[in-house]
Amino acid sequence: MIVLVEDDHSLLSALTFALEADGFTVAGHDRGQAAADDTRLGGADCLVVDLKLPDMDGLALVAMLRRQGVAAPAIVITTAPDDRRRREAARAGVQIVEKPLLDGELRRHIDLALSGRAARD
Repeated sequence: MIVLVEDDHSLLSALTFALEADGFTVAGHDRGQAAADDTRLGGADCLVVDLKLPDMDGLALVAMLRRQGVAAPAIVITTAPDDRRRREAARAGVQIVEKPLLDGELRRHIDLALSGRAARD
């Protein structure tokens, strides 16, 4: 299951549709706290989180989920991240994928994250 957290409802719908068409189960949320409260998180295979959520920072959400025991690989999506945010993500072991998401780029990053998880399991 892909946990997708994106506050832009159009993008959330489009990404959910595309990922489901690729065979993934998607749990979509438009707020970080809603994702953190999702009881299905233990079954997450990958987290895809917008960096700038209305109620919290995407990297802060990933850190919160890690403290809750969610070990799924994480990808943060954002527009034009600065060097500081890239360093923060790298220290947290989180990939950054820049918007706009073109030509299956997000899918490639999810596949890489899942293959890395399989190698660790």
